[in-house]
Amino acid sequence: MSAKPEKTREPLAFLKSIIALLLIALCIWAAQWQFQRGIDRHQRNTLIESQLTLPEEDISKITSTSTSEITAFEWRTVKVTGHFNSAEQILLKNRYFEGVYGYEVLTRFKLTDGRYIWVDRGWVKAGRDAKTAPVTTMVPAGEVSLIARVRLDRSLPVGAFFALPSSGTGMISKLNAQTGFKSEGFYLDLISGSDSSLTPAVAAQIPELSDGPHLAYSLQWIFFAGLIIYGRILIRRGQILTRKEL
Repeated sequence: MSAKPEKTREPLAFLKSIIALLLIALCIWAAQWQFQRGIDRHQRNTLIESQLTLPEEDISKITSTSTSEITAFEWRTVKVTGHFNSAEQILLKNRYFEGVYGYEVLTRFKLTDGRYIWVDRGWVKAGRDAKTAPVTTMVPAGEVSLIARVRLDRSLPVGAFFALPSSGTGMISKLNAQTGFKSEGFYLDLISGSDSSLTPAVAAQIPELSDGPHLAYSLQWIFFAGLIIYGRILIRRGQILTRKEL
């Protein structure tokens, strides 16, 4: 059987080299992307840890409605005073605690300065079926003081809402628009209150402060790029040896 003509082999070799270069470029891009994700996550974790260690602040310090300015207070511990409106409550779906399905309970709270804010009162176990509402603790009547963490509206996980007494979908801002409620552009994770019944049995969880596997993934993509280069060298060397035999 005759070998392929030289004119046929050269375009094929060139095409293989182009494909190899494209794959290498893709691997390098993926490595850089994963590396940057790792840096961003590390910076986020460092910021959260720093904010959590800052001294307690009064919520009156948060006066701006600008998201960029409110961001400076995210994860800060604050003290608030006001009263709950138990009739305005949200059950946030698809929340798990130790593998058990349940809801986060968010109740509307009126500050003494007249502003409204949603307070995440923690996790509760789901009812026995979809038609059974979970058991939630009653909020005390009258004025109470709370110790809580500031969270941005964007902090809530994407998912559906099941609201009592009415239902809606979307984030807190969307729910406000649908129901006509008004609230600040942030919400609070309840830690404790002046009434012992306010302390959540299962408080809202702080996200896992891990840098994740992004650096390992970045090195993995670099390794893949090296394999492509090595494989192309072997293929090219095999082609050269074949020509010499001919």
